[in-house]
Amino acid sequence: MKVINQLALTNKLLIILVVPVVFYILKLLSFIFIPLVSAFIIALLFMPIIRWSYKKNIPKWITMTMIVFILFLLITGCIVLIRLSSQEILSIDASYWQEVIAKMNNLIMPIVQMFGIDYLSGQDSLSLFLNSDELAKTLYENLGKMLGIVQSSIAMFLMALFFIVLLLAGSINVQKLMENTLFKKRLTSIRTFMLIEKSIVKFLMVKFLISIATGLSFGVVCYFFDIKFPVFWGLLAFGLHFIQLVGSIISSALLLIFSFAQIDHTGTLVAFILIIIGIQILFGSVLEPIFMGQTFSINTITILIMLMFWGYLWGIPGLILSVPITVALKTILDQFPRTQIISKIMS
Repeated sequence: MKVINQLALTNKLLIILVVPVVFYILKLLSFIFIPLVSAFIIALLFMPIIRWSYKKNIPKWITMTMIVFILFLLITGCIVLIRLSSQEILSIDASYWQEVIAKMNNLIMPIVQMFGIDYLSGQDSLSLFLNSDELAKTLYENLGKMLGIVQSSIAMFLMALFFIVLLLAGSINVQKLMENTLFKKRLTSIRTFMLIEKSIVKFLMVKFLISIATGLSFGVVCYFFDIKFPVFWGLLAFGLHFIQLVGSIISSALLLIFSFAQIDHTGTLVAFILIIIGIQILFGSVLEPIFMGQTFSINTITILIMLMFWGYLWGIPGLILSVPITVALKTILDQFPRTQIISKIMS
């Protein structure tokens, strides 16, 4: 009995030592794990198509070609939207930006002065700050970092595409890996994998549709209120909405700040603010929870903790992937009697 207790204590100590090492490896090898996890989540969306084609005896190469074509259309659509947004911004002449900067200066500087800050490091206006040598020097010094981020992002994107093909082709069998490492039983691993797939696919589908609706609503409202760059604001709202809780707040806040420099009439400005807030409440706080239903049963505190944790490990990709990872972890924890209490705390 004493030996058994010593073994149990040793196992607990080993777990305590191993967990930080695992997290350190996840952070150190983020350039591999971020594309791999992203590819796994995206591949889950196409699993119903693969199963359907298998039942219909459609050759695998035809199915893979169809999936690659769908991915190509999605990527092309994103590139077109980004190009339209860029052209929209670049088509505006310099006089417009000077007017916006002047209005932003009238808005920001009294707030800065109220807090006793010395006018943005000695500058007496936002325009002078944007044209200062200090800002140019800062941008020049960080140019290498920005180029490095772009380069690593492109490499991760291409690696994610490669992993997606491997996962869909069956070269990487996640269900088999779960069977050999976690569950040791085929039926349990299959059931858990199907639960993870169902939860994540439902989350992604609802999130995608809600994000599209939010982005379109932002763009249409900006167009009718004559706010510049409606495509950009719609695209920004669509992209940031994938970051749970904080993404929609950031996109709304940026748009509302910009609207102060665009709308002169107070009544129109108030109407615009109320409509934007109403859109966020309708899609983010009403429709999204209803469509998620009981499948996505994770409390807000858990989401916030996971956002901070994965954001610290993987940055912006971690913020986007945190909720699907949490869904998968909660599903796995729910399969073991000893960890079901943790799953219930997360619910």
